[in-house]
Amino acid sequence: MSIADIRQNYQQGALLEADAPASPFELFGAWFGRAVSDQLPDPNAMALATVDERGRPAARTVLLKGYDERGFVFYTNYRSRKGRDLAHLPYASLLFFWPVHERQIRIEGRVEPTSDQESDTYFHSRPLASRIGAWASDQSTEIPDREVLRAREAQLLAELGEHPPRPAHWGGYRVVPDAIEFWQGRPSRLHDRLVYRALPEGGWRIARLAP
Repeated sequence: MSIADIRQNYQQGALLEADAPASPFELFGAWFGRAVSDQLPDPNAMALATVDERGRPAARTVLLKGYDERGFVFYTNYRSRKGRDLAHLPYASLLFFWPVHERQIRIEGRVEPTSDQESDTYFHSRPLASRIGAWASDQSTEIPDREVLRAREAQLLAELGEHPPRPAHWGGYRVVPDAIEFWQGRPSRLHDRLVYRALPEGGWRIARLAP
């Protein structure tokens, strides 16, 4: 079969203005909650797109670790490529895709570090191996082989023990949205796309986009 012949006819649901709550976080919670309750693989996986100082975009998959009306939180090494990009240009886009439900959510907005308290709380909730890993990996740098990581991991475990502190170069980011788009697949590629745009005075404006 040719790649051009791979097609999917979307017909599971609809997204109408009458069904859209005033807050995008309420609709996000409903869609995300269903993805979790239906036990979809990695329901909190999201593509994160950033832009570097040359204007070159980069995307990678990260995990959502919290959200509320302040924004959407993920954690990483601040010295990684994404961290360097965000230090240069603190704006990003997130994308959730749940193909089983024929749904996507796109989120755009500025990015800010989480507080030290938030980062500490999440760091200390992680398994020990993940906490040591945050120390062991100089994320996004070139290394000669995997054994370098294994040796570094063993060394740090011996040095830091079972209660390592959070490294200063590791913590959270919060994407503070100014636009959230909900996409529901529909037949004939006439998909439903509702976008919430933040208003200067507070609240959100809902608009329909052509598919």
